[in-house]
Amino acid sequence: MAKAIKTNVLRHLDAAHIAYETREYPVTDDNFDGKLVAAKTGLDPAMIYKTLVLTDDRGGHLVCVIPVEKELDLKKVARAAGHKSAAMLPQKDLLPLTGYLRGGCSPIGMKKPFPTYLDEAAARLEKISVSAGVRGCQVILQPLDLIRETGAELADLCR
Repeated sequence: MAKAIKTNVLRHLDAAHIAYETREYPVTDDNFDGKLVAAKTGLDPAMIYKTLVLTDDRGGHLVCVIPVEKELDLKKVARAAGHKSAAMLPQKDLLPLTGYLRGGCSPIGMKKPFPTYLDEAAARLEKISVSAGVRGCQVILQPLDLIRETGAELADLCR
């Protein structure tokens, strides 16, 4: 029997007494596509959310959590965060800043907290799925619990 994955994300959720479930899936180079992750986990693609890290016009950072089937609208993000502009963080900076690799980045348990924005579509869902902090594992929880754990604000973030 394989040992269950226990990530920093799951330790944070356990410490906060937040209920969750996990779904593990085989990792391949194409797992960065949310639709493939949905197929491999058996989850509805509409409930799978990706975590994106951005820089703002003042040199700060922010986190956006959006449906995998959608595209981030940088103007909407900047407006929601009260900035003039926002840009995607260069991939090479992701691990040193957050502690997570591309494809395994979670809004929960980053090296330090950043302003976090969850796309407003999540409020209509009973549960959402985000990375559990490693490639090959998703954590499923209620959107309100994600908001509580990350301090996220709901906002219109997508095109």
